[in-house]
Amino acid sequence: MSRRLTAALGLALLALPSAALAQKPAPAKPAAQPATPAANTPASAFTPSHLALAREVMLSSGIARSFDSVLPAFADQIRKQTVTRPELAKDLDEVLVSLQPEMELQKQRMIDIAARTYASKFSEAELKEIATFFRSPAGKHYVEAQPQLLDEMVQEMQDWTQDVSEYVMVRVRAEMGKRGHQMQ
Repeated sequence: MSRRLTAALGLALLALPSAALAQKPAPAKPAAQPATPAANTPASAFTPSHLALAREVMLSSGIARSFDSVLPAFADQIRKQTVTRPELAKDLDEVLVSLQPEMELQKQRMIDIAARTYASKFSEAELKEIATFFRSPAGKHYVEAQPQLLDEMVQEMQDWTQDVSEYVMVRVRAEMGKRGHQMQ
């Protein structure tokens, strides 16, 4: 997975709960946190409606878009490995096309895993609230804008990281200079 995609996925995962729940006013006092099972809990540990909501939230949030890029990347990687054997190209392309249904099943497997992960972190009631947000015009707009937002935020984070790195180095050199140490 590319560094940019990983960063974007990380940002999306961090932004999702706060953005999805931002429309609901905070309760007067904090609600008790329900015990949440581990993400590797089997699907049978959740009710069908809980898993269905978790799947809906995961899909409607846009997170599954990241899964869409993984499988074609594998195919591209395999094609690059056979560059030295051009006589394989035609057969390789046919094989990769024939494997598409199997690869789609693999993607669905990952979606199921992700849905169980969501179910393990959110109660059914919470998932209903989040799903309601993603069905709303604001939620749909959020998901549509998310790729561009993440691209811009990743770029801003790269710029910020560079600026802060330079600032910290200047400050460290200055402070070490005060203590009689020269740093390059």
